[in-house]
Amino acid sequence: MKKKNKTKKPIALTVVLLLLVVLICFLFIPLFKNLKFGLDLQGGFEVLYKASSIDGSKMTNEKLTATYKTLSKRIDSLGVSEPEIILEGNDKIRVKLAGVKNPEEARTQLSTVATLSFRDTEDNLLMSSDVLKAGGAKIGQDSAGNPAVALSVKDKDKFYEVTNKVKDYENNMIVIWLDYNELTDSYAKEAGSCGSSGSNCLSAATVSQGFASDVIIQGNFTTEEVTNLVDLINSGSLPSKLTEISSTTVGASFGDQTLEKTLIAGIIGIISIIILLIVVYHFAGFISAISIMLYTILVFAVFWVVGGVLTLPGIAALVLGIGMAVDSNVITFARIKEELYKGKSLKVAFKEGSKESISSIIDANLTTLIVAIIMFIFGESSIKGFATMLIITIVVTMFTMVFITRLLLKLFLKNDYFNDKTYLFLKVKKEDIPDVNKNEEVKVIPFKNTNFLKHKVFCVMLSLVIALCGLLVFLNKGFNLGIDYKAGTDITIATTQNIKTKAIESDLKELNLEASNITKNSDEITIRIDKALSGDKVKETNKYFEEKYSAKVNIGVVSNIVKKELIKNACLAVLIALLGIIIYVSIRFKVSYAIGGVVALIHDVVIVFSLFAIFRLEVSSMFIAAVLAIIGYSINDTIVSFDRIRENLRKIDNKKLDANKLEEICNLSIRETFSRTIYTSVTTILPVFFLIFLGSREILPFNMAMLFGLICGTYSSIYIATIVFLVLEKKNLNKPKKKKVIYTDEYEEKKIKGINC
Repeated sequence: MKKKNKTKKPIALTVVLLLLVVLICFLFIPLFKNLKFGLDLQGGFEVLYKASSIDGSKMTNEKLTATYKTLSKRIDSLGVSEPEIILEGNDKIRVKLAGVKNPEEARTQLSTVATLSFRDTEDNLLMSSDVLKAGGAKIGQDSAGNPAVALSVKDKDKFYEVTNKVKDYENNMIVIWLDYNELTDSYAKEAGSCGSSGSNCLSAATVSQGFASDVIIQGNFTTEEVTNLVDLINSGSLPSKLTEISSTTVGASFGDQTLEKTLIAGIIGIISIIILLIVVYHFAGFISAISIMLYTILVFAVFWVVGGVLTLPGIAALVLGIGMAVDSNVITFARIKEELYKGKSLKVAFKEGSKESISSIIDANLTTLIVAIIMFIFGESSIKGFATMLIITIVVTMFTMVFITRLLLKLFLKNDYFNDKTYLFLKVKKEDIPDVNKNEEVKVIPFKNTNFLKHKVFCVMLSLVIALCGLLVFLNKGFNLGIDYKAGTDITIATTQNIKTKAIESDLKELNLEASNITKNSDEITIRIDKALSGDKVKETNKYFEEKYSAKVNIGVVSNIVKKELIKNACLAVLIALLGIIIYVSIRFKVSYAIGGVVALIHDVVIVFSLFAIFRLEVSSMFIAAVLAIIGYSINDTIVSFDRIRENLRKIDNKKLDANKLEEICNLSIRETFSRTIYTSVTTILPVFFLIFLGSREILPFNMAMLFGLICGTYSSIYIATIVFLVLEKKNLNKPKKKKVIYTDEYEEKKIKGINC
């Protein structure tokens, strides 16, 4: 009966887990549908404005906040359900309108900020709209009963001062302008049409005396025109003007296609990881697979709770996070296997293996968290989205892949069902476990005869050759910079029509545009223009290609202002990430480990940049996000190796430690962690691999950078980091150690009495 109960209990638990899997799958669909999607996944419009004061004074936080509120009111009228308005720095505002049906209408309405100004007949500024009460415009009537705009004056002293001065002018008139443009507007030209429809000149009134009362704007207005004017003024009476410095327009169908491709690639990547885990770790792999599913839905749930907007880079971070999350289980399983190979029982091996692995897991995830936080602080737009998702994945990893996986495995081990079924539980053959009662030696030592550091000189030379080739290509051709770092305009045309390059060249001539590069893929044409197009030109270009080729058009614009800011932030983010890692590793380990880890990180970054230069892949802001992610992954990998080196060094008497012994310990540590390194690398590379071949073309450079970086990170953690550590520690071995002087109570007493000690 007992044996039957022992069999029934794990079967019942397995059934419960399978039902949990089914429930997760059912919950995932409604949860995913309720997420907020970025414009790259559902189409829309994104624009970055530079705000400046209309009267030339310094732009303040108060003025920027007021502009923010104005744009919020404007967006409400567009009917966008989940807009994003982000203040960046002291003078920039980024507006994201995912799902907006008419991006060009949105651009027009956003850029018409409706700034009122009071000028003389020579167009000199007398007062800006800050003399008026916010939201104080109302529908009124003039003396003849015609529709007019009534304005409430806030600063009556200022108003009196100006009107009292104007009354003495030869042309004693105050001209009220809406969105005055100094390049095109002047009262001399507009005097005859002032107050009529289509003119920025709203009203021109004669001032015969100083006054401080409210103002009436009268003209040949219809009731509808007055209503529109009141709405415009109330939502835009600001002492600031907006200049568009970058923008992105993505068609809705473009976004849908991108989402579909990325999701398919992500799902296939996750399934491949699950299959690999079950093949490699059997039942423990199955439990890990359930944790991955739980992990995925929890990440989305947390993302939904915090109101995050899911973007293409965010999905990439999630898929990448799954690969990195599996690492926590792989480290634990590898440790449990080691304890089993020492002859310990399954329960003891599980307890000891779980305990020994926790230090590596915490250190690895915390270093990645440092990088993610730095990305969030210094990143812009899509990089922030990537960083947000990465931070969430790290937190959820610690809960699901450490706590939940261990809890589930512990439940199954409680009833002793797997005690003699180690092969079913963790793919460890019973005959490979030594019998400690018979004093049997360890039978299985993975990579027992492999000398990983034998070819260390060759490995260093290989890295130097790749870096040198990359440097030569860079000096000759430079990097293939995306518009983020080069400034200009990218136009992507997706159509079923077979358009020849010559036809596109002809179209560009008609549009008075000059392309620096035209690339044609199977169903897309990408046009690079070196100058940043204005909002009106973007609208014209978009309409032209849509109508002529029935195409889906995506246009991205970046100005020189944005380019400089992005380059500065990218360099700063990478440097601070490296500094943060040096400090953390120095505290947790010691300086020689930190230097070895950072040299490996710099190696990875240099190699990835070199490969991008050699293969002419595009370097964009998302590439920098990938570089930062690589830094996080690489140090994650390196710390696991260093943790084992530190552990093995603690077992050695320092007096017996020489250069040969130190190298032997490093080799041993690499052998002991090599299986884990390979499995982790494969589980992380798999989803990236599928994203490259099945995912969206828009994040191809990001995924290629991740692929190169993951391979480099694995390689450098075994060789570069360990070699640098070895060199530094060998130097320390040759240094004479300072003798510690222990002062006794007798010494102190003699010192007080002045006796020579």
